Amino acid sequence: MCLAVPMKVKNIRWPIAEVSAQGLIKDVDIQLVPKVDIGDYVLVHAGFAIQIMDKDLARESLEIWEALEF
Repeated sequence: MCLAVPMKVKNIRWPIAEVSAQGLIKDVDIQLVPKVDIGDYVLVHAGFAIQIMDKDLARESLEIWEALEF
């Protein structure tokens, strides 16, 4: 099963962006979404930002993630 996680872009140093979600901070490759800006939400899979997300949908998705108990 493949899993992609919505994360917020905090900093950009092309072609890498620092992203965060739920206290986790990662560096991801943004070459697949070259028009991304700081403050945008991206869908992250395997170290790559694969899609810029609608902010409301990203926040809703993160709320669902936070509600899950593992």
